[in-house]
Amino acid sequence: MPKTANEYAVHLLIEGGHREEVRFPTIQDFQKWYSGELMPKSASNDFISVPIKNIQGEYMVVRPAQILAIRVEPVFSSSVERFA
Repeated sequence: MPKTANEYAVHLLIEGGHREEVRFPTIQDFQKWYSGELMPKSASNDFISVPIKNIQGEYMVVRPAQILAIRVEPVFSSSVERFA
């Protein structure tokens, strides 16, 4: 039986060498943000919001044209990293 991820860590590599990590509860939530917010404005230098659901009162905005790469990593609650 395949394991189901508890959440997804999305790593954004931003021009200038900056890296940010944002977590989404499901892959569908990430895909909805990616296809609805990021892709339509991918060449834009206008800011768009990046959802940060796990941190109350904090937000992040990014210029879509400055995002060079995205890595999506499933996170499992049974991960060994949890005990480190």
